[in-house]
Amino acid sequence: ISSEYEHFMDWKRLKEEDEGSLDFEIILRGMCTKSPFIDLFENFILFDESLGESIKIIAKNHQYLGVNKAVEAVKNREILDGKLGVFWHTQGSGKSYSMVFLSKKIRQKVHGNFTFLVVTDREDLDKQIYDTFVGVGLVKDKACRASSGRHLKKLFKEDHIYLFTMIHKFNIEVEKDNFYSDRSDIIVLSDETHRTQYGTLALNMRNALPNAAFLGFTGTPLFKDDEITRRVFGEYISTYDFKRAVDDGSTVPLYYESRGEKLNLSTENINEKIAEALEDEELDLDQKALLEKELSREYHIITSGKRLDAIAKDFVEHYSLRWESGKAMYICIDKITTVRMYNLVQQYWQEKIKELTHEQAVEKDVQEKILLLRKVEWMSETGMAVILSEEQGEIEKFKRWDLDIEVHRKLIKNGFETEKGERIDIETAFKKKDHPFRVAFVCAMWLTGFDVKTLATLYLDKPLKAHTLMQAIARANRVSEGKENGLVVDYCGILKNLRKALAAYGSGNTDGSGADPTTPDVELIVLLEEAIEEVKSYLSKYGFNLDQIFTKDGFAKIRTIRDAKEAININDEVRKGFEVRAREVFKKFKAAFHLVEEINQYRREYNAINVIYKKLSEDREKADISKIIMKLHEVIEENVEPEISADDDNMVFDISSINFDLLKEEYKKSDIKHSIVQELTAAINKKLERLIRKNPLRVNLQERYSEIIEDYNNEKDRQTIEKTFQDLFDFVQDLDKEEKRTVKENLNEENLALFDLLCKPGLSKQSINKLKKVASELLNTLKTEKLRIDHWREKEATRSEVKQYIQDYLWAEQTGLPIEDFKEPEVYNIADKVYEHIFKQYESADENEYVVA
Repeated sequence: ISSEYEHFMDWKRLKEEDEGSLDFEIILRGMCTKSPFIDLFENFILFDESLGESIKIIAKNHQYLGVNKAVEAVKNREILDGKLGVFWHTQGSGKSYSMVFLSKKIRQKVHGNFTFLVVTDREDLDKQIYDTFVGVGLVKDKACRASSGRHLKKLFKEDHIYLFTMIHKFNIEVEKDNFYSDRSDIIVLSDETHRTQYGTLALNMRNALPNAAFLGFTGTPLFKDDEITRRVFGEYISTYDFKRAVDDGSTVPLYYESRGEKLNLSTENINEKIAEALEDEELDLDQKALLEKELSREYHIITSGKRLDAIAKDFVEHYSLRWESGKAMYICIDKITTVRMYNLVQQYWQEKIKELTHEQAVEKDVQEKILLLRKVEWMSETGMAVILSEEQGEIEKFKRWDLDIEVHRKLIKNGFETEKGERIDIETAFKKKDHPFRVAFVCAMWLTGFDVKTLATLYLDKPLKAHTLMQAIARANRVSEGKENGLVVDYCGILKNLRKALAAYGSGNTDGSGADPTTPDVELIVLLEEAIEEVKSYLSKYGFNLDQIFTKDGFAKIRTIRDAKEAININDEVRKGFEVRAREVFKKFKAAFHLVEEINQYRREYNAINVIYKKLSEDREKADISKIIMKLHEVIEENVEPEISADDDNMVFDISSINFDLLKEEYKKSDIKHSIVQELTAAINKKLERLIRKNPLRVNLQERYSEIIEDYNNEKDRQTIEKTFQDLFDFVQDLDKEEKRTVKENLNEENLALFDLLCKPGLSKQSINKLKKVASELLNTLKTEKLRIDHWREKEATRSEVKQYIQDYLWAEQTGLPIEDFKEPEVYNIADKVYEHIFKQYESADENEYVVA
């Protein structure tokens, strides 16, 4: 009776399939008859102390109905062949408590000595569910969380009712009759079943627990045409979709506001490509980083300084107007951008406080003064924090952007200090309604399995789709006192993807209407076998037998993998052909995953194809000249001096210092010529991109490089390979000359780019020297005078002023181009080109912003 009003819920259904009604008869027949009332009293009441005080939890209507259906599935687990089904209850509807109710009732009402294994795929989810079980008093055994695969195996030999693990802990391949446990009374509760429940680690789990029963829990289920989850876990046993949860009041409605379009900053046209790449939840953080690099052009647009600056200003204006609504979360596309956005918001947040303080001083109306005073106090005490997962080498990574990650890492680790001098961890602080930590900046952490009831506004600037998008927006749908709704503020244009996601997950239409999308089990194995044979045949065509990898160990196996890469690296088309076929094997393996015994027969082939595929990906990503030289027996490694480029995130290498004659001799003796050429081209491409970024007029170098690669891909005899190697070396030497031209011409990179625009063939030495002076002085004057205006490119008046100044400067007799060499039309033509170059390259006069716009 002490509960807040929003926690009094309706009992609207006798059966889950019912539409729902508030008729008095429903609650009388449903909750108030003897059997369900005693069931609720005995099995569906918890006392949760995880937040420091005892809170009474009673199951809602949908939890009661869903859990009882799951209990019946457990009773019939032998008939169901261990596939207990999929428990789809939308985010925010109490899925973790449903797990507790379920395990509690099974222990009390179903005959057997059950062990419950709760499996997740992320550390934060594992901790969140474990804390829930501890908080309600079901788990008092701290030793029930697996720290490793071997520890997990040991736990199964001990006496535990509840075990908790991430699926990654099933990292020990289990041979026949070597189980973790062959008990049939193990119930595996897999949280978020659509992510990592079909790969090699999950296969290890099913081999380790051959007689266990599996129940899948998810808040964002499969699409209708995705049959994999059904094959692994069985059919849906309980559904409680997004719309029904809102209608029942289990979650608050979510509203949508597209501010990216209002600011003309929406990136909707590129969202699909990025969201598609980031959608695969089986990727680890490093693999996602590789995808982000492949999408570098799109990332450049989303993370441009001008765009982030505008959004930061808008965020401060928007959230300061919603200051009484609740807490906020800002979702960024990557870690670097998260910290950049945090810094920008801090700047404009302080400016807003000063602005409101000034308004308060001049405002005459007493009520408005009081309101402004309260708002200024609220903004002044508001805490913000960056929440990012830790990674190796992150300090140097952030330093290259002139960012300090250590200060954020310290806050994440130590939390906030209270008025009493005690410390409160950062998660607890954000969950506490009255704590002033109100804004969290995130990119991946806290997007799932992290419930903050008072989180009212979600600012989204990360392209997402499908279940990932649904999980993100559901952070704002929790019920809290005084909270009428959650608000999703969209800066990147995800409306189309949001509509698709709501259409798929917003209604419980799981009747499979339409054509049967399933494929017979026998056919799945046939398709997998055909995909593997296609890869083996393809490799055989280029002189490599996949079976060799199975029969070799140690160094011999490494050499065999190297031989496979050499066969595939004949040219780009052959390499792409292998990668396409390999991905088909991965898809078919995943689709047939539920057929544990049959799929184990193809595990060797799958692993062999996978290791070749991964090695090729690693080579392409990490290609630099030092790797190539090391592969040539480290003959000239001492000639390579690494340097940090200010405009490049990665380490670059001075190719010019290579002893080419020595490298050619080693190349002739090498038996991995194809792989060396592939990696050398990747290293040259990095250097070429860097040079062109500094001076876009070097496009002729790109064209020549493309011709070399095109010729190489067209022919494949020994002479062609050696000619390509020679052409690449010649090209490298020309790159070196181009890079050293700044020294030769006595100009820096910026002045050299302008000089190239002014120069033409046939000029005298005197004229050339004058052009160098014109280039240097013109650029210096522009940067010290004309480009100092903030965002000069956005205003027509300042653009016209800069353009006119360039024309006048180049035409003037004292400062301009040599009169004897340049006629009037030519001067204006060059002036237009110089203006275009300045417009593209300079956001402001700051030399650090010398970037391609």
